[in-house]
Order: sequence, then structure tokens, then C-alpha cells
Amino acid sequence: MKRILLFLSVMVVMGCEQAPKTLQQAPNIIYIFADDLGYGELGAYGQKKIKTPYLDQLAAGGMRFTQHYTGAPVCAPSRYMLMTGTHAGHAYIRGNYELGQFSDDQEGGQMPIPEHTPTLAKMLKAAGYQTAMVGKWGLGMNGTTGSPLLQGFDYYFGYLDQKQAHNYYPTHLWENDRVFPLNNDYFLVHTPIAPGSDQKAFDQFKGKDYAPDRMLQKALHFLDTTATKKPFFLYYPSPIPHVSLQVPDSLVAIYQDQFDDQPYYGDKGYTAHQYPKAAYAAMITHLDSQVGKIWEAVKARGQEDNTLILFSSDNGPTFAGGVDATYFNSAAGFRGLKMDVYEGGIRIPFIAYWKNKIKAGSTSGLVSGHWDMYNTFADLVGQPTTALDGISILGELLGKKQEQQHPYLYFEFPEKRGQIAVHFGKWKGVKIDMKTNPNATWELYNMEEDPNEQKDLAATFPTIVQQMDSLQRLAHRHPHIREWEFIDPKFKK
Repeated sequence: MKRILLFLSVMVVMGCEQAPKTLQQAPNIIYIFADDLGYGELGAYGQKKIKTPYLDQLAAGGMRFTQHYTGAPVCAPSRYMLMTGTHAGHAYIRGNYELGQFSDDQEGGQMPIPEHTPTLAKMLKAAGYQTAMVGKWGLGMNGTTGSPLLQGFDYYFGYLDQKQAHNYYPTHLWENDRVFPLNNDYFLVHTPIAPGSDQKAFDQFKGKDYAPDRMLQKALHFLDTTATKKPFFLYYPSPIPHVSLQVPDSLVAIYQDQFDDQPYYGDKGYTAHQYPKAAYAAMITHLDSQVGKIWEAVKARGQEDNTLILFSSDNGPTFAGGVDATYFNSAAGFRGLKMDVYEGGIRIPFIAYWKNKIKAGSTSGLVSGHWDMYNTFADLVGQPTTALDGISILGELLGKKQEQQHPYLYFEFPEKRGQIAVHFGKWKGVKIDMKTNPNATWELYNMEEDPNEQKDLAATFPTIVQQMDSLQRLAHRHPHIREWEFIDPKFKK
């Protein structure tokens, strides 16, 4: 009996010693998420005026996707769909449902994720990963079911409320459900100034603690302190370059004399700036440098061979504030911008890097999207691929046979008067203004011949239009709030 107990004790000890080793072999995952970064705003995707050397190197060393999509053309729903592997016809959160106001004492965030929602962070945590979110959350405040701590993250730091994230010099951020004070005074970014204002008027939108830099410090600290015997997942949803033109003057100086810049006085919302084009370019270059620092930190810790680094954006480029998307060709010629279900609002950059695992300099035309990350990560770490609408793209990443393909993509957006889109094969159908026009008809585009969606072929191909109707009915599930039901409302408007 004693020998049996001794043998079992030895086996338990050996099991305890081997388990961390098994976990250590699992790859680390870093997912970096830009905010309102357009398909055409990186050098690797054709940008000519804004410098993005680190992201260009990341793309050159890995795989660049050309048909990757966001789940929705605005912040909160795209983040929800990334976390849950659902498309817009099934997602619990389908729009930027704002709670509270801009002032600190009325900070309310957005509609929170329900407590028991499966998320990719919960799935990875169950697989033995240490999980962290550093950046902009937008899926619920502390004290609600949407706290990142209740959605699978061991640690978080950053903005919880998207409205607070309009200001890069806020009075505070959040760390694990507690206020993290910053050395900045409160001001409202949406405050226009008089044309011809002096330097002092522009300086009111500056502060001492630049939130994106604080976030980078926390991300690097997480990498520094992460236990070496467990794999980690770092979700880094940067708030840059979301429209508010705020960036340290030293960075603006890089571009200050390169563009024909005219002052922006805040008349279209967000912060005024003397050099709006230079400020916007500087913000993207600063984001690029942060990506470089995260990448270098991974290398310095000897983890590059075992770390999958992914980079994407939450939606297309903005139309608001002092940003000039036309000047920078931010949507790379695609029609539409943020808040549109045309390609400019939903087609986004996606770069995947994994040294010696993903083929350097490769390009993928696989049709994929945010909602595929859940099943891809699950496939990677040996967990069930249970996300409702996603596929695993692991085969594509690793240069193996890609077993799964999307039969179609579906987009549904209740804001901007109600829009839907269906994409299958070479065809894409779009309906807009459905709230104001319940009888809105399909626009139809041949995406192989007309990726910029300029020639409507709906009248020429009625059978294809009928297929769009069938797929739309298949994909749509009634939302849980009245504001988001515009397709088949059960009430009079």
C-alpha cells in the first residue's frame, strides 16, 4: 500500500511539473487593434504620405490579408463581434448604444456584454492563458456585467467608456475596476474655437499625461511580469487614430512642413488643431512605433518564435473632426468611410506575423473577418471551435490547406438610417436608408470587376438579388432592443 501511495505521489508531482511545460509550448497571442484606421493608411497597403515602418516590416515578415472585414463599421459592435465570434445578424451588441455623458461624474460607457457570454478571452483563460486587455474597451463599465474582469481578462488598463476615449488627455483611466488618476485637468474635446484664434486657444486641448503612452507602459509591464511557465494573450485595442487630433508636439514636428496644412477650429467636432494633417499622420506613426516597441519587447524576452502577433482595425477611416480621409486616400479608393457598409467602412487591414511559422512576405485573399478570431484562437490552442459565425483561418495562416470558407458575409448596421450588406462569391448587395425608406431596394456590385462599388447591376441580375434576400433572411435574428430593429419592425414608426 505504501508503495502504491508513493508511486501516486511521484506521478502527481511529475504531473504538476509537466503541466506548465505543456502550457509553455502553447503560443503567446498578441492582438493589436487600431481605432478608425483605414485600409489604405499603412505603407504595406499603399499609403504614400504617412510613415509606418514597423507595421510594414511586420507585413513583410508575415502575411498581409486583402479581404479582411470588420463585423460593423463602428467601435462597440465591432469589438463585441471580435470577442464573441458572431456577425451582425446574431450579435447582442449591434451599435454604439451610449450610456452616460462625457463629463467624469456622468461616465456611463456603452451597453455591457451579458455576464455569461462566451468570449475568446474566457476561452483562452480556460486553456491556461494569462489574459490582459490594455487600451479602449467600450463594452461596459466597472460595476456592470461588461467589466473586462468578468469577460475573461485577468488584468486590464485603459478606457472603459468610448466617450472618455475621445480625449487623449483624460483625468483618469481604469485599472482592474479602479480609477487610475492622470495628471490632466478636465476639458471637453468637442469645444470649437474662433477662427483666427491664437496659440493659447489650441493649447487648451493639451495635457501632461498622454493616455496612449501610459497604455504602452502597462502593456510592456505585462510582458515583463508575465509568468514564463504560462502562455499569454495580450489584447491591445489602441485608441489611435480615433479622430481627436491630440498628439505630443514633438511628434507633430515630424510632419509639420510636409503638408499644405490649414488650421482646424473644431467646427465639425473634436479638438481644434493648428496642423490637422500633420497631427493625424503623427498619430498613426506613433501607433506604428508602439507596435514596434511591443514587437521588440517580445524579441528581447526570447519569445518571438512562440508568439503570434496580429494587427487590425475596428472599422474604416473616419469622416469627422479635422481628419481629411480624401487627402490621405485613407480608404484606398474604396467607397464609403466609417459608418458605411460599403467597402471603405468595413474592409480593414489585417497583418499576421509568427516567425518561422507564417510565410514571410505572403499575401492572402481569403475572405475573413473579426468574428473568425475566436475559432482561429480556439483551433490554435486545442479548444472547441464553438463561435456561431466564425471559421478558423489557422490553415491559411500556417500555409496549410484552408478547410473552411465563408459561404457568405453578412453586415447589419442600425445607425446612419439603417443599412445591410451581403457578400457572396463575386457579388455584394447593399441596402441603405432602410429606416427612412422601408421599401429600399438592393444595390448590386460585381466585386471582382468593380471593388469600388460604382456600377449598380441590380436591374441586370434579378436572380442574384433574390439570392441576397434569401441570405439576408437566413442571417438576421431580431435584436433585443427596439432601436436596432429596422429590417422587420413589429411596430409603427
